[in-house]
Amino acid sequence: MVADATHYSFAQIICDEMASSAKVRGTGIAKRSPEYIVQKMLEGKAVIAFSPDGIWAGFCYVESWSHGGYVANSGLIVAPPFRKFGIAKAIKTRVFELSRELYPEAKIFGLTTGLAVMKINSDLGYEPVTYSELTQDEAFWAGCKSCVNFDILTAKERKNCLCTAMLYDPAEHQDQQALPATTQAMAPAPAPEKPDSPAKQGFRPLRFLRKRPGKTA
Repeated sequence: MVADATHYSFAQIICDEMASSAKVRGTGIAKRSPEYIVQKMLEGKAVIAFSPDGIWAGFCYVESWSHGGYVANSGLIVAPPFRKFGIAKAIKTRVFELSRELYPEAKIFGLTTGLAVMKINSDLGYEPVTYSELTQDEAFWAGCKSCVNFDILTAKERKNCLCTAMLYDPAEHQDQQALPATTQAMAPAPAPEKPDSPAKQGFRPLRFLRKRPGKTA
């Protein structure tokens, strides 16, 4: 579901789990404060998941860059007890839909080292790209400063790093969606079906009986 004011109390738990997960994986993640998470909830730009019992299960939020020209689905996290149950895919799918609702013309991108996230992105229509195809908004790249791999990024002049860059371009997918409709319009109309025979329609043919002459005495 889209997070709102009723979920503010989970902001600290979410931040703690993000930091803990990054430490266990030994990979970088842009750190976010509870205040930042609350702001995303306030803006209606976050997705949060719970178990049927109301236990927090996962979270992700939407960020926009380059005046709304680029969007990132960031901070994807699933609580340890709920991992490997498809929660990450469900959250990622919902936040992707939310991004399309809020920024229908924006390119949606992501940087990740996780194979599972790459698979989810691929299923949603993302494609691997070079870093040059991502937003060049300095505010976005400044968020990488808290990543343990930031020195690698700067040493390579922001051309690549350990993360794989993936991008969803709505313009390309609109063209793909229009193709089947065009093809269908150009296809010849099906030939009209021949009417069924009377027998198949349930009619029984009439039988004409010849009157036999009667015997005379």
